[in-house]
Order: sequence, then C-alpha cells, then structure tokens
Amino acid sequence: MAKNGISIKDTAALLAILKEDDVPFESILDKFKTQFKRHMHFKICCSLVILLQEPKLLKQQERLVAYFILYDLYEAEQRSSSPFMSMLVDAAADERVEKLERAFVLSMLRASGGNSKELQRRSPSEFILTFDPSTYTFSSREQLQKQFADRFSPDFKSSAFKSATINNIVPDPDVPQGYDFDMPEDAMPGVPPRLGAGNRESTAAGLVQTSSLKGLEPPWDRPFPPRLPPQDGEIVWITPENNHELLWHYGMCADTSRGAAVRELIARALKGALSPTQQQQVLMELEADPKLVYHCGLTPRRLPELVENNPIIAVEVLLKLMNSVQITDRYFKALVSMDMSLHSMEVVNRLTTAVELPTEFIHLYISNCISSCENMKDKYMQNRLVRLVCVFLTSLIRNRIINVQDLFIEVQAFCIEFSRIREAAGLFRLLKTLE
Repeated sequence: MAKNGISIKDTAALLAILKEDDVPFESILDKFKTQFKRHMHFKICCSLVILLQEPKLLKQQERLVAYFILYDLYEAEQRSSSPFMSMLVDAAADERVEKLERAFVLSMLRASGGNSKELQRRSPSEFILTFDPSTYTFSSREQLQKQFADRFSPDFKSSAFKSATINNIVPDPDVPQGYDFDMPEDAMPGVPPRLGAGNRESTAAGLVQTSSLKGLEPPWDRPFPPRLPPQDGEIVWITPENNHELLWHYGMCADTSRGAAVRELIARALKGALSPTQQQQVLMELEADPKLVYHCGLTPRRLPELVENNPIIAVEVLLKLMNSVQITDRYFKALVSMDMSLHSMEVVNRLTTAVELPTEFIHLYISNCISSCENMKDKYMQNRLVRLVCVFLTSLIRNRIINVQDLFIEVQAFCIEFSRIREAAGLFRLLKTLE
C-alpha cells in the first residue's frame, strides 16, 4: 500500500472495474467489494473523488460507475450518513458538470424502494443510451443540501472559510478534449509528454498518490494584539529603584555535625535499646535544639519500632513534634495502629500527663486496647494485658484525663467480661463510684 494513497496495482484494478460498461451496477459493486476489503473502502473512495475531479481522465461511463460506487457502497451498509454526500450533492448541482452525470447522481439520491433496484439492474451504457434530459428537473445546491441534510456526515460543515478552498487538482491545458489515455503516445502526434507518459494507470496512480481532498485553504491571518497603554502603577515595576540589599543565609555555614550524631543515634534506637549514656545524649541534643527532631530521620512508619525499643526517647520526640502538622494525621495514627504493649501504654500515659492530647486519639487508643485483650488467644498473655489496661484506665480516670461517661458502656462491658481478674474488678468498682 502506498504511503499517501493506493498502489499502482490497486489503481489498475480500480480502473478495470470502472471500465465495466455493459454490466449492471449491482454486479459492478459486488466485484468492487470482492476486489477490495472493507478496511480499504474509504481510501479507495477518496481516490475515486480525486479521479472525478479531473474531467479528462475518466470516460463518461467510468464516471457513472465511480459515482455509483461512492453512493451505493455506503447505502448498502445501511449507514445513516455518507462521508461523500456533500461531494455528490455538489456534483448534482454544479452546472459545469454534464447533464447526464447530474441526472445520474440525482437518480441515485432520489431513488428509493423499487426505483433503487431498477437503477442497480441497469448498466452504464444502458443509462447513457436511454438518457432523456427533458425528464429531469435540476435543483440548486441549497435546495439539495436542505433536502438531504439528514444524510450528511456529522463532520460536514459548510463554512465560509472552507468554501474559499481552492481545488488542488488543476486540469492540464496541454491535454486536448477527447484525449484517450489508453492509446499509445505516438498515436496522437503534437501532444507533449505528461505524467505517466500517456498511460492511464500510471497517470491515475500518480494523481491519487500526490493529491489529497483537503485542497489549498487560504491562510488564516493572526495579527499580534496591540500593546495596551502603560498605567501609572506599571512604571514603578518596569523601572525599579536601585535600592538592593544583600540577604545573608545564616544557615549556610552552620555546623551539621550535631544533627548527624542525633540521626545516627535514632537509627540505632530503631533497632535496639540504647545505653543510658546514649539516651541522655539524645535527650540533651533535642532539648538544646528542638528543630533537630524534624531532621533525625524518624518517619511515622518507623515510630512503632522506636516505641518498643526506646519508649523514653519516643515520648521526647513526640513532645517535640506536637506543633507539627503531621502529628495527628500520621504520628498519632501510627501509634494507635501498632500492637498494644506495655511500652506503647507507657508512651501514651506519659504523653497524657505532659500535654493535652486530642480526645479522639485517646478514645481510639482505649478501644484498640480493649479489642486487643478480647482477641488475645493466649490466656496468660491475655490476663497480663488486661491488668495493664485496667491500671492504665484507672490512671487516666483518676487524673481526669478522660471523661469516663464517654466510654462508660464500653469500659463497663470490658470489666464484666474479665471480672475474674482483680484489677478489672477494682476498675468496675471505680466506675460505680463515679456513676
């Protein structure tokens, strides 16, 4: 297949189909569908349009066959619109086109039911022999477009800009009227060589491969918009005063060794317990420069590891992060989501005595502790966790950190479930005194 059109082989096959003048139109269309697969139909039809725009290239009966293929190919597929309906309407309304061709196109456009079948059974030569111009009434382009508006392709737009397009196929003035492309070049003396050296297939193939249906559209002039007159406030911005001051970045040469030491110690704290000396060093560094907590390398995902290995450092880090925008959404969320343990409750308990924590966080953590106790399978570990939770809740209630009425039903059910444990029974008595 040629890059911009159809190949010379396909052009020769197409011209052979167009020469069928004694065969009914419906048989010609069947032969066309047999020769060309469906995915090639649109490209072949575009080539037919280009060939029809050159009035001296195709004979009269060949032009009728081309018009029939353009129309009936899409009618046979029962499509609501045809991409070539605009071209057919223009051919039927163009007074420069021969009346026989206009009448044939009008016969196709207006045919329906039995009339359509009758036209399909006739051959091109039969239509030419029986043509009577007095039996046809020709309409203007506007009337035809209005009559067949529902059958135009949705992409059809009749704009003034598109109407100004110049056809990109210019008739050769050296080709005389009635020139036969099928005759050898030396049979018609006085005619200079042309594209294809007088061979119809070569001429048609060269035409469809070097032309397109777009045409030569007029250039769209896009002038630059005029400049707006300057305003008084813009003059100051365009010509600023030379009053520049140097701004010194005092952190450029700051000592970063302290931050490096803290990052190294925090990295060790995530993997195991630090020695008392190392813990004291981290606490002193964070106390001297609270902003180091943002550069120590601790992420919310690694917070549970720090809580389990070094809860004291975890408390100090969280206290320094209390003013961070991520403390509630990320760090507290990671603390609530981790597995309940003695160290996690120790961290939460120390935080509640140091700062005022969000009520939603405390309630969610208590609910997580109760759920962990209920889901524990090991009886020994379950009893141990229940004791820890009860001591933890008792501390929160006595220090008035939580309002027990908000969790009364849930805590009471927890105490009743584990009433066999002494700490749970003591917590239940405390709830009754507060009730």
